[in-house]
Amino acid sequence: MRSDQQLSTAMERYADTVRRICLVHLKSEADTEDIFQEVFMKYVLSSQEFESEEHEKAWFIRVSINACKDLIKSFFRKNVVGLEEVMEPYKDALNDERREVLEALLSLPKHYRDIIYLHYYEGYPATEIAKILNKNVNTVYTLLSRGRESLKETLGGEGNEE
Repeated sequence: MRSDQQLSTAMERYADTVRRICLVHLKSEADTEDIFQEVFMKYVLSSQEFESEEHEKAWFIRVSINACKDLIKSFFRKNVVGLEEVMEPYKDALNDERREVLEALLSLPKHYRDIIYLHYYEGYPATEIAKILNKNVNTVYTLLSRGRESLKETLGGEGNEE
């Protein structure tokens, strides 16, 4: 079991990442908070030794994604939350352009959404995304390319490639 200091440090480093991943997957603040607590509880109870800070971050991402998948597949999850509910708390905080991009990202199929999020929001290269998601690197490149194209179509323009 990990100490309070280890938990505090991990929460400072990874709380935003875990919340964003959960929000992207679950589209519900309440479910996001539930999974957030679950992920950090797993961390406290885990005896996993991490090789580096990047290894630890990848562990948090993988556990967060898996916990979201488990919740989505669970018997008790009967209702799907609409995009409007997700956007409600952020209406004033996001300008129109950022809101449009976030809505477009949330509307992507899950396999594109994960890869686009990890690449552009978390800054992971395709090789690291492949390790985190247990996918072939070429598959990640293909999904990244297709996800960009889908975003371009949704946003109605050429856009800027990074």
